[in-house]
Amino acid sequence: MAGETVITVVGNLVDDPELRFTPSGSAVAKFRVASTPRTFDRQTNEWKDGDALFLTCQVWRQAAENVAESLTRGTRVIAQGRLKQRSYEDREGVKRTVYELDVEEVGPALSRATAKVTKSSAPRSGSGPTASSSPADNAPSWASDPKAGGEAYIPLGPGRQPEPPF
Repeated sequence: MAGETVITVVGNLVDDPELRFTPSGSAVAKFRVASTPRTFDRQTNEWKDGDALFLTCQVWRQAAENVAESLTRGTRVIAQGRLKQRSYEDREGVKRTVYELDVEEVGPALSRATAKVTKSSAPRSGSGPTASSSPADNAPSWASDPKAGGEAYIPLGPGRQPEPPF
């Protein structure tokens, strides 16, 4: 939607992601990210930590299941999504406002770690034409099979094939 605030946050998971399912069966994972700015103080020759930002994040559907299976407390992550503001009254009747992140993409930060990526076998909605609707029967496997690392096949005309993605 237009006008939404999209942000990227880099930080550490405060807890293990909590996976739940809605009554209709949709998966949702909730987790918190702590992001602490660090600056170098040249006078003392030391790194100084700033005030930490704790941001509650939620991710839905297959990504939620992937997050719950892949990420654990303490993992440094990069999360991108829509920043949301929500107001409520606490038990004492005090009005509170919280900021939360509806995550679109999340993964481990690789500046200080390594990760082995395993593609999910579950289909993604909106990921391109299906086998039954695609005119790509004669296309090379890399051009028509997203699992093989290719994009959705786009016909270029009689006898023309797209270049390999490398």
